[in-house]
Amino acid sequence: MLMQRIKVGVLRGGPSSEYEISLKTGAEVIKHLPKDVYDTQDIFISREGIWHKNGMPIAPHDALYHIDVIFNALHGQYGEDGKIQHLLESYKIPFTGSGYLASILGMNKALSKDVFEKNKIKTPQYRLIENPKDISSKENAGKLIELFRIFPLPIVVKPTSAGSSMGITLVKNFPSFEEAIKKAGEYSNSVMIEEYIPGVEATVGVIDGYRDEQTYALPAIEIRPKNNIFFDYEAKYNGMSDEIVPGNFTHDEKAKLEDIAKKVHNALGLRHYSRTDLIISLNRGIFVLEANSLPGLTEGSLLPKALHAVGAPLSHFLDHVLRLALGGK
Repeated sequence: MLMQRIKVGVLRGGPSSEYEISLKTGAEVIKHLPKDVYDTQDIFISREGIWHKNGMPIAPHDALYHIDVIFNALHGQYGEDGKIQHLLESYKIPFTGSGYLASILGMNKALSKDVFEKNKIKTPQYRLIENPKDISSKENAGKLIELFRIFPLPIVVKPTSAGSSMGITLVKNFPSFEEAIKKAGEYSNSVMIEEYIPGVEATVGVIDGYRDEQTYALPAIEIRPKNNIFFDYEAKYNGMSDEIVPGNFTHDEKAKLEDIAKKVHNALGLRHYSRTDLIISLNRGIFVLEANSLPGLTEGSLLPKALHAVGAPLSHFLDHVLRLALGGK
């Protein structure tokens, strides 16, 4: 007697700046889900927020009808900021990734930093600019100069709520400062000015309940941007960085990186899997830059590379995460 397959809706696309990345993540999930176990339904959300199933426009509640579990392959606004989580929770549909509140905390870098500081997790100092579109007004000229002088150059300017290094700029002089704020403001209603910490960039993925560990840490990846001195969108997605898996870290550094990534995951209340970006300063130790509650799963993404390094097929990881969601964990 054949067992009935589990109906999985793979949710991808969405009205965010990370639309294209989400499409690729969703395509990889659909490609690698075990066909003998899962009946995969492609649920696509357009840039305009219109839901589609099997290529046809459909209301969200109809798209979710008869679905056993959702694999959330969305990224950025709507997919990672708690909105889709709130919708799915209201429909009582199990889904992969973090819940409503943890998604809000993970997506908003300022809220994340508050949690880090409360849990004694080192993170770079910062200031926030609300309503960044108004920064060029005459009334704000003095404020702009004051903000520019807070941290030594260079300084990092980035959206408070965006992923994939969207809208991030390393500012080296005052003329580029205003433009960097405007650029970041295209992705978020507030902008973060952050001290730049030179060092070796690293990222560590973690998985709940994997390989007999409550929170399993994948190998720390070392990131070496080729033409930039930090890991921006171009370096991340256009082959402008070397990603060494596992990274060239000492045993002590590796242990600390993994421990911090686990601590971040649990402090934010993240669920199923996440990825934490860090930097190792030669003189000041390890700092957390940000947490990713739904890291990319594209062919070139960092988490799948770390899975490969420990001999874990993507299909096995996807199955594990879906079973966590179905089990209510």
